[in-house]
Amino acid sequence: MEPDNQLALYEVVADRLKEAHARVRALQVPEGVRMTLSRKLLVITAAAKHDLADAARRLDLLMKDLDEGRFPEGD
Repeated sequence: MEPDNQLALYEVVADRLKEAHARVRALQVPEGVRMTLSRKLLVITAAAKHDLADAARRLDLLMKDLDEGRFPEGD
């Protein structure tokens, strides 16, 4: 991937991660569910450091689940 494209993808992923964190904070769900979602976001953030395209894909899947009201079970 060209450096300019990579930088643009980093910006998109960073903005979407901010949005995802805000959405998770605003959810009216049990604390265990919120913690599970927060951990997923932390894993995606860490993955972005090594494989940005995979992190973007995983973030898309998580956001789709949020949009459709599918939440993981809390611990």
